[in-house]
Amino acid sequence: MFSFIREFIKHPRRIGAIAPSGKALAKKMMVPIDFQRAECIVEYGPGTGSFTREIIKRKKDDTVLLLVEQNPVFCQRMRQEYGKVPNVFVIEGSAEKVEECLEQHEQNFADYIVSGLPFTSLPGELSDSILRATKKAIGARGLFIIFQYSLVKRSFFERHFRIADTIREPHNLPPAYVLIMKA
Repeated sequence: MFSFIREFIKHPRRIGAIAPSGKALAKKMMVPIDFQRAECIVEYGPGTGSFTREIIKRKKDDTVLLLVEQNPVFCQRMRQEYGKVPNVFVIEGSAEKVEECLEQHEQNFADYIVSGLPFTSLPGELSDSILRATKKAIGARGLFIIFQYSLVKRSFFERHFRIADTIREPHNLPPAYVLIMKA
């Protein structure tokens, strides 16, 4: 928890929250995922692993999980915790390079991309770039699952995706919304 707060203080625009996501939100983020069908799942901004833990608990052993994280402190922590889990790969880099990440791990597309990125605080150009790359990465069949603390960026997301569902999670601190999107 302290490393999360320390990283938030150093990089508030990149971290986007003062505390990791809660268990209730992590479980809500898993609802749209068909873990029996998933061959490849990507997580943007795993941070300290709130969603990662839930994905790993549910995924099949042969499902590839790519954890794309920019923060080197969080990457190191992810490697220590999940480096020996079969088919889990920690990638230090930007979500806008998701297609390269998929290619490096011999995946044509992602069935699901789960995101904890703080789109409300990211620069618009970077957000657009990430969303364009994500749309290509999930193709016609995949889902992009994100959470946000408000719906202020909803119309922004709708420029890139069709929002299939929105789920409110009131038990997170602060309360959050899960958006489930299709290309």
